[in-house]
Amino acid sequence: MASGGGCDRQAAVRGARRRGAGTNGGAVTDLINPATEEVVASVQATDLAAVDAAIERAHIALAAWREVAPGDRARLLRKFADAVDADLENLARLEVANSGHTIGNARWEAGNVRDLLEYYAAAPERLLGKQIPVAGGIDVTFNEPLGVVGIIVPWNFPMPIAAWGFAPALAAGNTVVLKPAELTPLTAIRLGELALQAGIPADVFQVLPGKGSVVGQRFVTHPAVRKVVFTGSTEVGRQIMAGCAAQIKRVTLELGGKNANVVFADADIEKAAATAPYGVFDNAGQDCCARSRILVQRSVFDRFMELLEPAVQGVVVGDPADDTTEMGPLISASHRSTVAGYIEPSTRVAFRGNAPAGPGFWFPPTVVLPSSPTDRVVAEEVFGPVVTVVPFEDERDAVRIANDTDYGLSGSLWTNDLGRALRVSRALEAGNLSVNSHSSVRYWTPFGGFKQSGLGRELGPDGALAFTEVKNVFIATT
Repeated sequence: MASGGGCDRQAAVRGARRRGAGTNGGAVTDLINPATEEVVASVQATDLAAVDAAIERAHIALAAWREVAPGDRARLLRKFADAVDADLENLARLEVANSGHTIGNARWEAGNVRDLLEYYAAAPERLLGKQIPVAGGIDVTFNEPLGVVGIIVPWNFPMPIAAWGFAPALAAGNTVVLKPAELTPLTAIRLGELALQAGIPADVFQVLPGKGSVVGQRFVTHPAVRKVVFTGSTEVGRQIMAGCAAQIKRVTLELGGKNANVVFADADIEKAAATAPYGVFDNAGQDCCARSRILVQRSVFDRFMELLEPAVQGVVVGDPADDTTEMGPLISASHRSTVAGYIEPSTRVAFRGNAPAGPGFWFPPTVVLPSSPTDRVVAEEVFGPVVTVVPFEDERDAVRIANDTDYGLSGSLWTNDLGRALRVSRALEAGNLSVNSHSSVRYWTPFGGFKQSGLGRELGPDGALAFTEVKNVFIATT
């Protein structure tokens, strides 16, 4: 199994050290290639003293960065985008080696960082205030930067989710301290180096690899950090929200999902079945938007299952550095054990796809017919290539089953009835829905969850506003 070579891993690590991160006594962590179980790099964690020093530097840098003319800030972000574009293949291969992402996905992810920077480069010149008619004077509003923003990134999509935070935050005039996941810091470290090359001042964007209990927790408790952006589990999100409440600190949370893919009898059943595997098994199911519950109208249930089996078995699982691979490994041995734990002795497995033998944290695409809606595999976020399929009777039943979860992040529905598509879309308790598609995220549209899937929205035309405070100023004229 190839290791995704051709990437300058040690250059990425050196880049972090040149930025002053992770050099002050933190433990050294070996990073494991999930496809080969080989060590690809070693990274020193940022200790508490270094975190405090970085936050203080970011706080000092804020005064100058917020005063950079909007056009000049936009030009710097475009230069950053150009630097990412020039390094796109290296970034992609770093992600293959560190995260086990397929090379096709990793190239898209690096391109998404570039596109986000280009998109939000337009924001500094469009953060418009308002002039509000009032008696006795003039009233105007300003969108002021919050200050230092702490961004905590998960291991499943290290590049794009980092950029969802830092691109609009920088555009709005904030400084950023970013903590990548302990398992997957290499692309974030490299992005930090590319920011420097593009002319972003060193203390305006800092990458701090390390433990969540040290780096992430300090973002929550340090008074100079005025907003925390967290993507990860709902359990940790609750803790961060509670911690930020002590300082009335702004917070955006993108948390778990247990998303439904609802297939009605009037849909294109062949297309719905053919695409269903890619709605859940992308990134080996390690995706908060994975459609891990398929709901199929009973009258077409058997036909759907007949079509689904060859589609699942056709998913190409293997070397993530190979252009033909569609699904790679799970992130770690411990996570593979967690996913496997959802397939209990009593679990009815309808069929499985294929997965390589030998080194690597492999798990085959797995389709389950649950016996009860309370089964763990139905109720909990598996975060792996496991999907359940259940029948429903009618539209009302479909909505009831789909909404029977604490989560509300995303979902799909398949129907050729426009009225039904609109009715069901409005009835489903989820923040991001697709009709006859599994698309969840576009950087030019808002993204976020209902219920316990999160708080706030990221991306879209208002993304930069989430990193500002509205200031109202009245000027008396009489």
